Amino acid sequence: MVFNKWRIVNPTGTRRVIVTKELPGDRWLNILTSASCRVEIFSSVEVLSVEDIRKAIGSDCDGAIGQLTESWGNELFSALKEADGKAYSNYAVGFNNIDLASATSHGIPVGNTPGVLTETTAEMAVALTFAAARRIGESERYLRAGKYKGWLPDLFLGELLRHRTVGIIGAGRIGAAYARMMMEGHKMNVLYYDLSQNLALEDYTKEYSRFLTDRNESPVTCLQSETVEELLRLSDVVSIHTVLSESTHHLINAERLAMMKKNAVLVNTSRGPVIDEAALVNHCRRNPDFRAGLDVFEEEPLLKPGLEELENVVIVPHIASATIWTRQGMATLAASNVAAVLMGYPAWNRPDITAFLEPDPPKAAPSILNARDLGLNIF
Repeated sequence: MVFNKWRIVNPTGTRRVIVTKELPGDRWLNILTSASCRVEIFSSVEVLSVEDIRKAIGSDCDGAIGQLTESWGNELFSALKEADGKAYSNYAVGFNNIDLASATSHGIPVGNTPGVLTETTAEMAVALTFAAARRIGESERYLRAGKYKGWLPDLFLGELLRHRTVGIIGAGRIGAAYARMMMEGHKMNVLYYDLSQNLALEDYTKEYSRFLTDRNESPVTCLQSETVEELLRLSDVVSIHTVLSESTHHLINAERLAMMKKNAVLVNTSRGPVIDEAALVNHCRRNPDFRAGLDVFEEEPLLKPGLEELENVVIVPHIASATIWTRQGMATLAASNVAAVLMGYPAWNRPDITAFLEPDPPKAAPSILNARDLGLNIF
């Protein structure tokens, strides 16, 4: 039974908070216990069902910290409200698992953990890009299987990316960070598709190009693409950094995959359902020089049939944010959101949340998604 798998920290706390997974580090626990919270933590790797979480909330629960793998909708927010709950925080920057309108209708502030995943996720996108382009997984399996008999001129030939074009779908913080890493490190030209023009990224590219030309190096470019289709046709690498919504579900489908170069690299560290995974499997089977690097999947933890068998696909189990600093920072922010609301502090809601990772953080909730809709005080 899942109810035998909960551990309790600070049992004499006057406020009860449930946490549906063990979180890294101990600062987040110190934040909650300092706010006089009795913290009940689900200590198993199992994914809790909605019914399991509802039972864990019970009849008296002040707050909760949940995961992207859980569906927080009307049933749970209604249960939390009936238990006199006052705060919920997602242990993630994304919140497509949350019915935000339902939470708002029940008067429950919803937090998330932005600002600490940017470089970490961008670095993983870079790692997947080169792992796919240079056939790292395929060649490692070959070596471990004892097939390597010596150097050959044509053994595992991959793609050189320097001075080629990288396409970014979604040029927000993570997409822009990835663009700069590929531009600065490998002198790639950037083409991006986003509903908003990223003037900061474009201006930075111009400054960086001046730096390069002053040293007799070729400049780089950063242009906004008018359409996804244009970006797919022109890019040697396509990296996805968009949110998941009705408009981005299966954004990359069979028709759009067919528009890409036969030797292109497709990377996804955003959300699995942005790609039609079955279509990707078929495309990779028909085009052995096409490569993909995936951190997320359409029906996690399941993979679409055939995906795991493809040598031209690099797959990792949703670890883009998995650095110690980032995951501990996420825990700190999630706990700070809940503790601050319970103590009546205002909402911070500014892009830079690094102050909350310092020894003397602001007396505020770092990121409350529906703060203004609920009429909360703003720091």
